[in-house]
Amino acid sequence: MAEFASARVAIIGGGAVGASALYHLAKAGWTDCILLEKNELTAGSTWHAAGNVPTFSASWSIMNMQRYSAGLYRGLGEAVNYPMNYHVTGSVRLGHSKERLQEFRRVVGMGRYQGMDLDILSPEEIRWKYPFVETHDLTGALYDPYDGDIDPAQLTQALAAGARQMGARVERFCPVTAAKWTGSAWILSTPKGEVRAEYVVNAGGYYAAQVGAMFGRRVPMMVMSHQYLLFDTIPELEAWTKEVGHKLPLLRDVDSSYYLRQEKMGFNLGPYENPCRAHWATPDDPMPEDFSFQLFPDDLERLEWHINDAMARVPLLQKAALQKVINGPIPYTPDGNPLIGPMPGVPNAFEACVFTFGICQAGGAGKVLAEWVTEGGTEWDMWSCDPRRFTGWEDHDYCVQKGMEVYGHEYAMHFPMARWPAAPDRKLSPVHDRLKALGAQFAPYNGWERAEWFAAPGDDTSWEATQTWGRAGPWEPRIRAECEAVRDGVGVLDLPGFTRLRLVGPGARAHLARLTASRLPQPGRIGLIYFADDRGRIVTEMTCIPASDEDVGLITAAVAQSHDADLLRKGLPEGVELQDWSDRVHCFIVTGPKSRDLLASISEGDLTLPWLSVQEAKVAGKDVALVRVSFAGELGWEIHCDRADAPAIFDALLAGGAKPFGMKALNSLRIEKGYRAWKGDLSTDYSLLEGGLDRFIDWNHDFPGKAALLAEKQRGVRKRFVSLKVEAGECDAPYMSTLWHQGQVVGETTSGAWGYRVGHSMALGMLRADLAVPGTEVEVEIFGDRVKATVLPDGPAWDAKNERIRA
Repeated sequence: MAEFASARVAIIGGGAVGASALYHLAKAGWTDCILLEKNELTAGSTWHAAGNVPTFSASWSIMNMQRYSAGLYRGLGEAVNYPMNYHVTGSVRLGHSKERLQEFRRVVGMGRYQGMDLDILSPEEIRWKYPFVETHDLTGALYDPYDGDIDPAQLTQALAAGARQMGARVERFCPVTAAKWTGSAWILSTPKGEVRAEYVVNAGGYYAAQVGAMFGRRVPMMVMSHQYLLFDTIPELEAWTKEVGHKLPLLRDVDSSYYLRQEKMGFNLGPYENPCRAHWATPDDPMPEDFSFQLFPDDLERLEWHINDAMARVPLLQKAALQKVINGPIPYTPDGNPLIGPMPGVPNAFEACVFTFGICQAGGAGKVLAEWVTEGGTEWDMWSCDPRRFTGWEDHDYCVQKGMEVYGHEYAMHFPMARWPAAPDRKLSPVHDRLKALGAQFAPYNGWERAEWFAAPGDDTSWEATQTWGRAGPWEPRIRAECEAVRDGVGVLDLPGFTRLRLVGPGARAHLARLTASRLPQPGRIGLIYFADDRGRIVTEMTCIPASDEDVGLITAAVAQSHDADLLRKGLPEGVELQDWSDRVHCFIVTGPKSRDLLASISEGDLTLPWLSVQEAKVAGKDVALVRVSFAGELGWEIHCDRADAPAIFDALLAGGAKPFGMKALNSLRIEKGYRAWKGDLSTDYSLLEGGLDRFIDWNHDFPGKAALLAEKQRGVRKRFVSLKVEAGECDAPYMSTLWHQGQVVGETTSGAWGYRVGHSMALGMLRADLAVPGTEVEVEIFGDRVKATVLPDGPAWDAKNERIRA
């Protein structure tokens, strides 16, 4: 087939996101790019999208992305000389409970940090903004002055026009039918000829799975049917609009799960119903080859409750005649967030697809995607959308179940102790049944079921009990007891699902040394090593256990499996193999002042070896690697064993007096020690120096980001990692709680919990460098309340000299 076009980047898919990616690549100076669309621009989810543009999100990174979109859209029409209907009406988001108002206050705090003036309205104030709403049963509302709606087709055409003006190319009616990697470029087959591209982007929307399959990629997604209803002109609404000169704010009743928007002089009602409907999910409902500009048949019966509720909330809606029903496909990932970033395991390939809220996120997504392609990293840490957060075990059934769960609870609050129930038990520990019998309450970590806490007989483990942001609940005395057992005796934590990677072959150690900023430990020892990007920011943390120069083991977070494998493959020398042992080896943490006594009774290892040592030994007669470390910050060991041997070892530990503890206790224990967690305290939002990781940097060798870190070292850091003693009330500080000092925003928390050993609430965070001095008093904004916090001395809050861990 003859070559039809060549480009630096080929984008597959011409919806709002694909057009935004093209626009932002061109803005970044990469004008030699082409967008390939199988039909007309906007033919997929974009053409039937409602076009709402909220900035609200409970996710810091997604709020950043949506905030950027709203800002971009305000000036886009003028910038590219393309007419656009963009109505910035503001929005009123209704709350029915104390917990919902707490969520709103948290989002207001995040928005204020990002420069947005969001506000909380009392029930009385709601009617000032929205005079037609019933407020008798409400606790308040969140008002977002930046919210509104845009014409999705005009938005897409404006982005495409802007991209063309800068020299990029759009090719319509040009479906991609196959893809081939030459070793240096992608060859894409189309009916018009071959397209050669150095990089490709899957922006295929609800076709993303079919596009991904051409690259050998199974995209974790499913497709939902989403309906919204258009109502005809209402004379009272028309009269009010003409009198005040503007539209009503967009109304969202999030506890009843719908939005209501003024559409001309009528209404647009969009419910997220439960039960809901998946499409193209079963063999008897196959996905058509082409669904361009098409809709599903109306299916109003399942919306009856929401329609009645909306009419009761805004009685004016009862006077409206139903004019039209839009029922179209919307793609969902298992967690509801889109895929933006590197295509896992595929060279020079990226994803910008599976957007549930593609219109409000398209602008920010284009910016993020362009940064990934042109700079190899993004301004904001975007792990919430990184395709590598899914690691390949998520089969079709899982994607369908979780997608339906997310859709049916689109506006739900995600409380810290609540476990969403769909599609459980995908990956089980070899002692899962034993843990369950002991009262374990589980949560998934990259699909692995881990015990969060252990309930006693009679404890309330219902879903309803978990619907709180507060610390108190049936779990609180249990977590306290688990922490105290680790402090005073010996505890055992079952830890399935560690990511375990091995570099094997001549030059394995040298390859790793080139990638990390840290010095590698010697055989027989274990050590943390850190990786930076070219800007010196924290990419990941791994535990390194070298057996020799040709065999280096690495342990990292469960969810980092694809992410860290990608990093280690960079520049992999010929003859060096990257192996994944994650499913083959199991781990127990045995920790507490009596852990040596317990292990002495059931093991044949040398328990006098020092902290950070590694040895082969036997425990309960089984071969293990015995590693002298403890993330809990007490005397302790990790036992790494064959999965088949885990039950016998666990039984021996319990018989020897070890008390099982869970991940919630571990979180409390590690925060008291100042130990960082990946993608919370450790993220690309911070440099290695800001993160307080100076002691892990080996300046005597070259590594990615060294020049940037040396420059930062010379000028001084903007922020610094700190531990805080927090005078918290009923809630500990969640991720990204704002830090204040003398009325100014001066930083944020990265994690928080009650410290049961130190006897007070604690937070880890990033604070303006001049304030990161022990004894400095700041305020932490926790769900809208500012409470006093004190900067603690450098080092752990518990066992400051590490005497217990080294005992």
